[in-house]
Amino acid sequence: MSPALIESNPVVNRTGPGGTNTAKHIFVTGGVASSLGKGLTASSLGHLLTQRGLSVAMQKLDPYLNVDPGTMNPFQHGEVFVTEDGAETDLDIGHYERFLDVDLDGAANVTTGQVYSSVIAKERRGAYLGDTVQVIPHITDEIKSRMRAQAERPVDERPDVIITEIGGTVGDIESQPFLEAARQVRHDIGRDKVFFIHVSLVPYLGPSGELKTKPTQHSVAALRSIGIQPDAIVLRSDRELPDSIRTKIASSCDVESDAVVSCVDAPSIYDIPKVLHDGGLDVYVIRRLNLPFRDVNWTKWDWVLERVHNPEHHVRIGIVGKYIDLPDAYLSVTEALRSGGFANDARVKVEWIQSDDCDTEAGARERLSGLDAICVPGGFGIRGIDGKLGALKYARTNGLPTLGLCLGLQCMVIEYARNVAGIDEASSSEFDPDSQAPVIATMAEQLSIVEGEGDLGGTMRLGTYEAKLDEGSVVAGVYDSTLITERHRHRYEVNNTYRDELATAGLRFSGTSPSGELVEFVELPESEHPYYVATQAHPELKSRPTKPHPLFAGLVAAALKAKK
Repeated sequence: MSPALIESNPVVNRTGPGGTNTAKHIFVTGGVASSLGKGLTASSLGHLLTQRGLSVAMQKLDPYLNVDPGTMNPFQHGEVFVTEDGAETDLDIGHYERFLDVDLDGAANVTTGQVYSSVIAKERRGAYLGDTVQVIPHITDEIKSRMRAQAERPVDERPDVIITEIGGTVGDIESQPFLEAARQVRHDIGRDKVFFIHVSLVPYLGPSGELKTKPTQHSVAALRSIGIQPDAIVLRSDRELPDSIRTKIASSCDVESDAVVSCVDAPSIYDIPKVLHDGGLDVYVIRRLNLPFRDVNWTKWDWVLERVHNPEHHVRIGIVGKYIDLPDAYLSVTEALRSGGFANDARVKVEWIQSDDCDTEAGARERLSGLDAICVPGGFGIRGIDGKLGALKYARTNGLPTLGLCLGLQCMVIEYARNVAGIDEASSSEFDPDSQAPVIATMAEQLSIVEGEGDLGGTMRLGTYEAKLDEGSVVAGVYDSTLITERHRHRYEVNNTYRDELATAGLRFSGTSPSGELVEFVELPESEHPYYVATQAHPELKSRPTKPHPLFAGLVAAALKAKK
């Protein structure tokens, strides 16, 4: 049975004795090395608690000075995940949404840049009444107010538990104010209401054939030196850990043996909730925080894992992009493709295609001829555009199922304008401000920003917008609706001056904003192409493993049909 048909879990009674409701707080820290999987650990624990009937809010604290990741290079940071309310956030927020099947907002991501900007603005207004503004208490107080903001929401919106992942590694200078604020939260709301989980690495030294616990001991010692005693330790490793290792770490780090959980590298990230559950982490957290609970409901997740490990079909789908050297730049796209495979009981093997390899017909044929479908994702700037146009021309003329996202739609329009509609000079004002045929143009309200007269950060068309779809269109068919919402992140739109000319040439504008002014979807009819669809939005941001997004499910279905 599809998880969409499964009834949602009833939420357990979250009111404590005397009718009080103080959200408990779980902090997740990391040690020894970065990229250990703190975000996946936090997401998986959040999933387990949610499936035990608790209301869980997730949050990521990032120690960088940027206000948000919106202006950061994808090669440095990975993708920017946009929330429903238009906040540009860390990619871990995407993990939270996918694992918990919830829509988060801007409060889910806090950066050092946001904290300092707020404190300095208050100081300029005289809010501190002449005080000398310092890291303690002013910066830590600002951090604490953001940590606990979700606990101050109306009772019907207040979570039982807030899980806060603190970015960086214990010992980093940048994250010290966040750790100090977390320590103060435990003091402020009570030690029985706060739980610290430390994620650490147990490396294996090949020459000596030994697993080493000393890095974890030093990491916990650094955490304890600033006043934080972890309540549980999650040990990352590339192999099974014997009980003797766990016992040694429990003893040396002053943590109960039941609270030392082994988390060995798993075949799929979607295995991690069961790995942590088998290690007893969720049970231990519930016991220590005295949370109400029931047994975990595995119905939806077992549906996912069955398709992860025992799929009936297999397809190869290429992502044609220019940031492929860092796959995290397309993290939500790859997960949405895999989830689209789940909807069709298929395993999606993602093939990474550098867009520049497709800028000639021969190059496109060589890279794409063995694929079952392609996805052309978003991006910024002119680099790699000729390759995306070459890939789209090959896909259009060879019946290769194709899904374009954001810039992918714009490239689809440019390619069609040049090669079918006869608009030889068709381009985008983003790539060529002096273009004689800007079929993609700057949104009117974005002109001053593009010309350098405004801030780049947080000024695009961001967040959720409605779109109306044409009856009988491909997209209306896959959505099974003519009114939908999707998240956006862009400055440029299809130029309405060219819409009639392109439509006459055969390109269907199958979805627009409710007013009809902005193009949201383009496609070719099924009679001409098995699946040639693009959206100006970022539908990958709303895909869930338990609720695959219709556009990605449709792409995989078309790929499977074409294989037959």
